[in-house]
Amino acid sequence: DLALATFAALGLEPRVEYFDMPAELQGKYQYFTEARTERLRAAGFDQPFTELEEGVRRYVQDFLSQPDPYR
Repeated sequence: DLALATFAALGLEPRVEYFDMPAELQGKYQYFTEARTERLRAAGFDQPFTELEEGVRRYVQDFLSQPDPYR
């Protein structure tokens, strides 16, 4: 999902190659991550979360694609 969102934010056609997981890494690599948000909601946070694609788009277009003011 992250790679596809990055290509989309750049306006490029996706070019993703998938490789089999090396045997020595199987069981050590986390394929899926999802935050539990119950405690955050219980603490009163009621704003909608930013979707991955929108967050990547903002980061790429509004930050990475801008001139670095420190150079």
